[in-house]
Amino acid sequence: MTEPLEQSAAVSESAGGEPTTGFELFPDRSVVAMRVDGELWDLAREVPAGSEPEAVLIDSADGLAILRHSAAHVLAQAVQSINPEAKLGIGPPVTDGFYYDFGVAEPFTPDDLKAFTKEMERIQRAGQRFRRRVVTEDEARTLFASEPFKLELIGLKGAVGESEDGESVEVGGAELTVYENVDPKSGDVIWKDLCRGPHVPSTRVLANGWALTRIAAAYWRGSEKNPQLQRIYGTAWPTKDDLRAYQERLEEAAKRDHRRLGAELDLFSFPDEIGSGLAVFHPKGGIIRQEMEQHALRRHREAGYNYVYTPHITKADLFWQSNHLVTYKEGMFPPIRMDEERDEFGEITKLGQDYYLKPMNCPMHILIYKERARSYRELPLRLQENGTVYRNELSGALHGLTRVRGFTQDDAHLFVTPEQLETEVAKVLEFVISMLRDFGLTEFELELSMKDDEKGKWIGSEEFWQSSTDALRHVALASGLKLTEVAGEAAFYGPKIDLKTRDAIGRVWQLSTVQVDPNLPERFELEFTDSDGAKKRPIMIHRALFGSIERFFAILLEHYAGAFPLWLSPVQVVGIPVADEYADYLGGVIDRLRGEGVRAELDASDDRMQKKIRTHTKAKVPVQLIAGEEDRAAGAVSFRFRDGSQRNGVPVAEAAALIRAAIADRRQVLTADDLG
Repeated sequence: MTEPLEQSAAVSESAGGEPTTGFELFPDRSVVAMRVDGELWDLAREVPAGSEPEAVLIDSADGLAILRHSAAHVLAQAVQSINPEAKLGIGPPVTDGFYYDFGVAEPFTPDDLKAFTKEMERIQRAGQRFRRRVVTEDEARTLFASEPFKLELIGLKGAVGESEDGESVEVGGAELTVYENVDPKSGDVIWKDLCRGPHVPSTRVLANGWALTRIAAAYWRGSEKNPQLQRIYGTAWPTKDDLRAYQERLEEAAKRDHRRLGAELDLFSFPDEIGSGLAVFHPKGGIIRQEMEQHALRRHREAGYNYVYTPHITKADLFWQSNHLVTYKEGMFPPIRMDEERDEFGEITKLGQDYYLKPMNCPMHILIYKERARSYRELPLRLQENGTVYRNELSGALHGLTRVRGFTQDDAHLFVTPEQLETEVAKVLEFVISMLRDFGLTEFELELSMKDDEKGKWIGSEEFWQSSTDALRHVALASGLKLTEVAGEAAFYGPKIDLKTRDAIGRVWQLSTVQVDPNLPERFELEFTDSDGAKKRPIMIHRALFGSIERFFAILLEHYAGAFPLWLSPVQVVGIPVADEYADYLGGVIDRLRGEGVRAELDASDDRMQKKIRTHTKAKVPVQLIAGEEDRAAGAVSFRFRDGSQRNGVPVAEAAALIRAAIADRRQVLTADDLG
């Protein structure tokens, strides 16, 4: 990491009062850009006198995005220098890297990637400068007359938002700008791109901390109706050491890939006969999932939640009323026509109705609330369901258990009075964090999504938005966790808090969401009778703790690299006799453990003891109990743990008590040291 500057802001006024550039204000090479009046600027730009620009360090979030976007430009220049006929798409920074899309006659190959890398290295060493130039729309059309995708973006100027598929990096600013790569010696323009910027001062800043990673296909602007382009992904970091550390993290992530571990440990699969994105859990995976669900069930009941059950399918009218068939129709499976009746002549005597697989549980929970009159004394009312929902995901978006078409949400909907909102959100957040800690996750941060000033995008009164946002902010700040506030990312009807967690190798996952919703209670005309006898509207809180059980299963599987803690392991104890003659003795110990609720098995196979140890170590069984002559004679067993540590001659009663206690305590790791 780069050392922080002693002075993060400087007044842009020279001795003579003339404007100066960022280079003069920030000579430290760790500064790659500056923030002026809230906007990111290139260091080469002149800053008006009296302004107080802030330094943007290369290893900050903004600095990394600028570095990666600059690397994307170098990639595009390299591609066009080798293949001049390649048409430019867009090249935004993304998490941990960047990509650039190209329209080409033939798909790229791994050999192409090697050639592009070599050319990028040449451009990097040349130290070309990134130069910003403001242009009119007519000038831009002339400059990019042979670039059809750029011309389309020029036509979108003023209509592109930050949520578009990367287009805002090109035409999202107030001005239309072009960035030119300039030869430092001759001053000649070598290459140019339509771009919002900013960029690093020179291609030399890329150093050796970048690499091209893979090739993929992508539709222009993310729509299957548009041409398919070739996308090249890369990664970029401040130094070569940072790049190497990232690559090591990727290698570790590959070892932990839940799809690979799921097959190796016989936990789940995706049979072709069932269809893409639809998982089946095998017996061992089913045990883990059931332990997860049962623990959550106990905790929810203790916290005052009421479990409910709802169907997987419903008539279309419900989703028209909830507005899902307007706002979420593309994410829903096509309708199933039912209930039509015909007479003996084939004539329709009763019209059929459309039914939909449910994409969300909330409308059905609302109907449970609405089934009878409600009093303020019943609120908060907390309805919880492990409800299976179905989303019509594109096949290219599916990814193991983390992105599927059928999944089970641990879904809760809480109905509260306006006065209860802040208190209940605080309870929800405390409960969520406590539950996730039970599963061994310990690092959390929060993101508060709010509305912005864009007109027509939001519903509800300013008073509601202010009070509900303040309530969520107070809860988030009181938690003591890191909080990031994001304007414009709220749902159209209310603010939300997202909880993110960091796993064992430092990856951040978004898990739980707490969403304030006055909209659905209004659409369904929900009411409660207040203490003064008046009918009032409750506020609804949507809360998903795991997000989905399948996705959380995948996250835990990768977090533990398949080595689940004792309480979650499908096989908690395996008995390995030193020789066949000790199988009966050890079998009795295993039977005792089973009788006490431990998931224990005896390996009575013909394999040699050492092979059995290797087999069950590879299967990540947390406890191996071994017995030979000394153990049998003493009424004892010997422990062997995942880390290779051992403890010999432990009396059977003591061994059983230790195992039961470790399960009850949900101990994350069990070693010989835990035996005292």
